[in-house]
Amino acid sequence: MRLVHLADLHLGFRQYHRLTPTGINQREADVAHAFRRAIDHVITLAPDIVVIAGDVFHTVRPMNPAIIDAFTQFARLTASLPDTIVVMVAGNHDRPRATETGCILKLFAKLGIHVVVDEPRRIAFPDRDLSILAVPDLTGPRPELSPDPTALHNVLVMHGEVEGVLPHGGGDRAAMEIPRSALAASRWSYIALGHYHVHQRIEDNAYYSGSLEYTSTDPWGELDEEARLGLPGKGFIEFDLDDGEHTFHHIPASRTLVSLSPIAARGLSAAELDVMIRDRCTGCDGGIEEKIVRLVVRDVPRHIVRELDSRALRELKRRAMHFQLDTRRPDAMRPSGAASGRRPTLVETVTAYLQKRQLDADLDRAALVHLGLEYLKQADDVDAAAAASPRE
Repeated sequence: MRLVHLADLHLGFRQYHRLTPTGINQREADVAHAFRRAIDHVITLAPDIVVIAGDVFHTVRPMNPAIIDAFTQFARLTASLPDTIVVMVAGNHDRPRATETGCILKLFAKLGIHVVVDEPRRIAFPDRDLSILAVPDLTGPRPELSPDPTALHNVLVMHGEVEGVLPHGGGDRAAMEIPRSALAASRWSYIALGHYHVHQRIEDNAYYSGSLEYTSTDPWGELDEEARLGLPGKGFIEFDLDDGEHTFHHIPASRTLVSLSPIAARGLSAAELDVMIRDRCTGCDGGIEEKIVRLVVRDVPRHIVRELDSRALRELKRRAMHFQLDTRRPDAMRPSGAASGRRPTLVETVTAYLQKRQLDADLDRAALVHLGLEYLKQADDVDAAAAASPRE
C-alpha cells in the first residue's frame, strides 16, 4: 500500500510586489505552479493514500484566486484517482484563532477529502485494514497519540514541531510541540509531519516532507539546510507501508533562489565595493535575470553604503525578480567588562517581540511576524536607496 505525503503548500503566498501579466502576484503564481506540478506527479504515481499535513494556505483568509485554484487542483486529484484516500489536516496558517471564524479547508470536504480542522480524528478504512489518526495544529494539551490495535496499517498525520528539529530563533512557530518520545514511531506504519519546510527524517518511518516552494521568512536558511542534507530542493514523499521504502520526489522550484558568495568589505571604498558587487552578479551561473538573489556584504560602515552607486543597484533590482543587498555593519566594540555573547540582530529582536506580544483572538500571529519582517526589509531597502541618492 503506497502513500504520498505533502505538506506546507502555502497557496496564496505573496511577496516582492511583482505582478504577472494577468495581475497576480508573481510569487503567488510561482507557488501555484509548483503545486500544479506536484499534483501532476501524484496523479502519475496513483498512490493508495494521499495525506496533506497542514498549511494548505498561507493565510487564514486567502484571496479568491488562491481558493479557486486550490479547489480546481484538488478536484483534479480526486477525479483522476477516485479510489485514492485523501486526508488533510489544518496547520497553524490554516486555523483561525477566533472560534467564530470558519476554516476554508472545510470546503474541500465536498470533493470527498477527509478534512480535519478543529480536533484530532481517527479515520478507519476497514476494507483496507487501515487507520489514520489526523491531528491538526492545536493549542492546549497535546492529544494522546496512539494507533488502532485492530488495524494492520496505522498512519499518523500531524502538523506541529518535533522537539529539537526546527532551527532556534525561527519566527514561525506551530502551536503544538511534540517530544520525540511521544511519537513512539515503532508503533506506527508511517508518521507524516508538517510545519518544517525542509525535508527531514525523524525516524525511518517518520518524516517532514518539507514545502513545495520557498515561502518561509528565512528561505536562505532553508537553502543552507538543504545543502547540508544533500537535498536537491523541494518536493514530497512516497512511502510504501508494506516494505517501508521511502522515496523523495523532487519538484523543481518555479524560480531560482541564489545566495551569492558574500563579500568581506572591511577597508574597501564605495567604488571598490561597487566593482565587487558587479563582479559577483556577473559571475552568477546563468545570470541573475528573473531570479531571487541575495548578496551579503559584511563589515561595511553605513557611510560606505550611502556612497554606493544607486543607479547600478537599481539596474540589478530591475534585472532580477528580487535583488537583496544585505549589508551588515561591523560589530561595535564592547566596553571592558561588558557581557559577552552575540548581540541579537534587529530581525531577531522584532521577531521575539511579535512572538510575545498579546494579540486579539482573531489575529494570525505567524502572518503578523511575516508581515513585520517584510516591512523591516522594505524599510532597509528604502533607507539604502535614499542614502545613495546624492550620487545621482
